[in-house]
Formats: sequence, structure tokens, C-alpha cells
Amino acid sequence: MIVDDSGMMRKHLGIILERAGHTIIAEATNGAQALLEYGNNQPDLVTMDLTMPTMNGIDAIKKIIFEYPKAKIIVISSMGQKHRIFEAIQCGAMHYIIKPFRNEKVLSVVELVLSAKPKI
Repeated sequence: MIVDDSGMMRKHLGIILERAGHTIIAEATNGAQALLEYGNNQPDLVTMDLTMPTMNGIDAIKKIIFEYPKAKIIVISSMGQKHRIFEAIQCGAMHYIIKPFRNEKVLSVVELVLSAKPKI
């Protein structure tokens, strides 16, 4: 599942992931929608932007992890959000990617997180 308020970013990530053989089963434009979509779809992985309207990525991560402790979440955010990325990791995100990113970086982090043992 791709969570980002930018349609262009969702499309770009979707293309990268689908070309590598992954299926995008849901998208969300904010944290509140992400929580709903996660509950409806139970994706194997979530890419989560941090700065979004309605509910930000940190709050969405907290709620998803609370309800689904085995959720695998990757934060995708800008360099200026480093302190928030650290907070997201402490809240349960498993990894992060800094924007702007290279396609290869996205794929290597996605594969690393998908192959990680489930959280307890």
C-alpha cells in the first residue's frame, strides 16, 4: 500500500514497485485513509509519507501498529524531516527512504523489509 498526499509520488512509487513484480492493492492520501485501507486490505507492506493532511504519517503509524502489530511500514520522507523519521522508527516503522530517492534504493529497502522476520 502506498500512502502519500502527492498523486505524482504515489504513481512514481507504484510504477517502481509494479515493474519489480509487486502488486499495489491500495493507496491513501492521508493517515486516516491509510488506517481504513490497511484494515480493509491487510497489505504485506506500507510505504508511508510523514507530512500529510487530516492525519500525519506518525499518527497513522502509531494507530496501524497498535491495531496490527506485525505491520511492515517503510517511511518515505525528505531530508528535512530526519527528526520525524527517527520518531516514526520508534513508533514501529521498520525502515526509511529519504526523498529524493533512486529507484534501486526503494527496491532494496522494500525487499529487506519484506524478508524481515515478523515482529513479535
